[in-house]
Amino acid sequence: MDVPRPAPQPRLDPPPRLMLGPGPSNAYPRVYQAMALHQVGHLDPYFLQSVEELKVMLRYVWQTRNAFTVPVSGTGSAAMEACICNLIEPGDVFLVCVNGYFGERMVDMGGRYGANVVTITRPYGEVFTLAEITAAIETHRPSLLGIVHAETSTGTLQPMDGIADACHANNCMLLLDTVTSIGGIPLFLDRWGVDAAYAGGQKCLGVPPGCSPLTFNDRAMAKLNGRRTKVANWYLDMSMIARYLVPGAGAPRVYHHTAPISMVYALREGLQIVCEEGLEASHARHRANAELLWQGLEGLGLRCLVPLEYRLPSLTTVVVPEGIDAKQVQNWVLQNYNLEIGGGLGSLAGKVWRIGLMGFNSRPENVVMVLGALQRALTHFTPKL
Repeated sequence: MDVPRPAPQPRLDPPPRLMLGPGPSNAYPRVYQAMALHQVGHLDPYFLQSVEELKVMLRYVWQTRNAFTVPVSGTGSAAMEACICNLIEPGDVFLVCVNGYFGERMVDMGGRYGANVVTITRPYGEVFTLAEITAAIETHRPSLLGIVHAETSTGTLQPMDGIADACHANNCMLLLDTVTSIGGIPLFLDRWGVDAAYAGGQKCLGVPPGCSPLTFNDRAMAKLNGRRTKVANWYLDMSMIARYLVPGAGAPRVYHHTAPISMVYALREGLQIVCEEGLEASHARHRANAELLWQGLEGLGLRCLVPLEYRLPSLTTVVVPEGIDAKQVQNWVLQNYNLEIGGGLGSLAGKVWRIGLMGFNSRPENVVMVLGALQRALTHFTPKL
């Protein structure tokens, strides 16, 4: 052999972390069990039937009747890119509402696919008004508006009333990021008039990252099917994926790629758990545990970045007290409690902690755990007078 056999490596033995950061969260035990089930082929009738069952549950969780509702083979960023590369052609005006790190990611992706990207911005931790969005649409006349419903980097929840009406009155489609809201916060894609949306499984659905939901309504599908140019990303070309994952009227399925069988099982199981609990109960659970956390943080003298009216129940941004090194506290609770909390991104780096209570991790005992760990960390690092 030109390259010698390596020395024996240690057995894989990950530490039992409690992941209360921005994601991934700890998966439901049933999801891990589903991932260990027998694999079948990616064109096997059993697998294709499992995908159809997944779609039914995903439509419920998203509150949509969109026919084209599918799992994307990749993480949430792949589903984001799939929406953008399929709905944008070179020269199209793409208006992005940027109030956090993931709005900035939309801007980057849109530019890579040749869009004429324009933005409106708000500081991290703030949301957009309908008047701001409407004025920008009327000024720039975009073909697509991108906005984040639950901004993972800041903990803000964007109000959606009236946004789709403003878009559709100006011949513009609405693209919505629901990565940190799906399953944990009320979502009504059809009622809100959303044309395209994407999500991830690793947050409120309680699934490991690797397979991500995407949905297009009829307006978005008409844009896709009426393109003047090929989709510039072969792997994420939804016109090709449709021939694989959407049964035609007697037409055979057309192989596109080898789907991640075990990850599809995982996403299906996570959706089934949400359906068994019921959306109203899941939303109420996430809200109740978030409120318990917010009360506890106030008791520790800590302040949340986002006003209550626009605060995410699934992810809370906590302002780091003056004189405290945010990363030192994160490392300390990780080393001493096997507990992960996140730091800030972008302009909030070093200024906030991000605490996620999502899916399986949205439980009161985890609130007690993270509050106790933070209290001890702050005692340890607060300068003694």
